[in-house]
Amino acid sequence: MPLALLALAVSAFGIGTTEFVMMGLLPNVADDLGTSVPTAGYLVSAYAIGVVIGAPLLTAVGSRVPRKKMLLLLMGLFIVGNLASALAPGFGWLLAGRVLAGLPHGAFFGVGAVVAARLVNEGRQARAVATMFLGLTVANIVGVPAATLLGQHLGWRATFLVVTLIGLAALASLARLVPYVPVESHQNVGREMRALGHRQVLLGLVTAVFGFAGVFAVYSYLASITTEVMGFGESSVTLVLALFGIGMTLGALVAGPLTDRALRPTLYASLGALAVVLVAFRFTVHVQWAALVTVVVLGAVGFMTTTPLQMLVMRKAKDAPTLASASNHSAFNLANAGGAWVGGVAISAGWGWMSPALVGAVLALVGLSIAATAGLLDRRDTTAEKSRIVASGSAPADTETGAEPTTRTR
Repeated sequence: MPLALLALAVSAFGIGTTEFVMMGLLPNVADDLGTSVPTAGYLVSAYAIGVVIGAPLLTAVGSRVPRKKMLLLLMGLFIVGNLASALAPGFGWLLAGRVLAGLPHGAFFGVGAVVAARLVNEGRQARAVATMFLGLTVANIVGVPAATLLGQHLGWRATFLVVTLIGLAALASLARLVPYVPVESHQNVGREMRALGHRQVLLGLVTAVFGFAGVFAVYSYLASITTEVMGFGESSVTLVLALFGIGMTLGALVAGPLTDRALRPTLYASLGALAVVLVAFRFTVHVQWAALVTVVVLGAVGFMTTTPLQMLVMRKAKDAPTLASASNHSAFNLANAGGAWVGGVAISAGWGWMSPALVGAVLALVGLSIAATAGLLDRRDTTAEKSRIVASGSAPADTETGAEPTTRTR
């Protein structure tokens, strides 16, 4: 594994910690700032809004900046945003700090995914991207539970100060380990925008918005579900969050090689499984051991969607993948914001703490239907091209459909 992938994973660890830690801190922040848990849930949405705005904007602004320099600038902005969150004097300022911290998120992962894919040979690119995302999943095993525990004992401000230090460590690792990666000579904003307008890219982004929202409809309120429904004490919240992180890591480990072999089947299977698990969680939550197992599985199937969606938009954007890749993280964070908002609406309407699970299952099914439609359209659009390849002698395995190579004698 190239050491540069380690630097990207360390950076993803810091970003993942600050993105997901708010879920575990919502009750503490709500108590400290005198608001309700559903209202504090807007802090999840605030970060997501920062990602949605920052991903296309910063990617476009930095389209001619060498990749390594761009990564360093984005990590610097991440550090400033988390420091601002730690020092926020009130709820409004904390909202602003969360938006600022989220601005570099999508652009960083967009540029980072392109860099990761360029560091390895053809056929291992999904594994390289998944390796970077491992930092994001490990953050949910170690970073988020530890930061949540820290916030419960020393206050949520201490959590963001520690995340700021993690950002500084990530900045140093990027500067030391990532090689110089130039911008492609043909790269420009116009080309990136045209790639973003590709029908399959747009359908992939919409799939991410709806499909991944199902995860965050529940995950945003997992701390409260742990204490209010599962029957655990507050001290067990970190354990439950860690179990979710373990599931995410397992999902990322499995998703990489599966995506390299069969992209679309991996996407369909993960979205379908996500809907099933969310429905099941509504019933298993009342049995503690079953609830904990379901949390692990939920993290696994939820995060299995990320790698195939990331690779899908990068492949369909072809030689202008950076903006599409970054916009995919805007889509994921629209899902974060939308999932948290819809889940909060369901809870505030008096439907109960587990109502977000059923809402999330519906969202996952919508994402699956969009993904399936996109697959059918893609197959129809590429039938003629594949026929020409077959007529010439043989065709390579289709890594999107999982089909075996086809040969034909003439």
